[in-house]
Amino acid sequence: MTRILLAGVVVIGLVLGCFDRAETDFVSDTGTVVFLSFEGGFYGIIDDHNRHWDPSNLPQQYQADSLRVRFEGRITDLPTFHMWGRTVELESIKRLN
Repeated sequence: MTRILLAGVVVIGLVLGCFDRAETDFVSDTGTVVFLSFEGGFYGIIDDHNRHWDPSNLPQQYQADSLRVRFEGRITDLPTFHMWGRTVELESIKRLN
């Protein structure tokens, strides 16, 4: 019984550790907003390091294909139907000239 309890505590600790890590991971970069036509169509960001970001809260005024932006956000790595890039919750975004 003690081993089962100990194993449960370890598993819970690992799960909570994963969530804590996700809350402290941030991204700050420049990139290009792209429209992706699969899974019903959605907007993502490809940064200047060719990383793919799937923002959960991209404001409508930034939903324009080929728009250059500077963005910052918290990496959430939540599962989505898009299955494209890492999920991110944007904290700031601005249009670049």
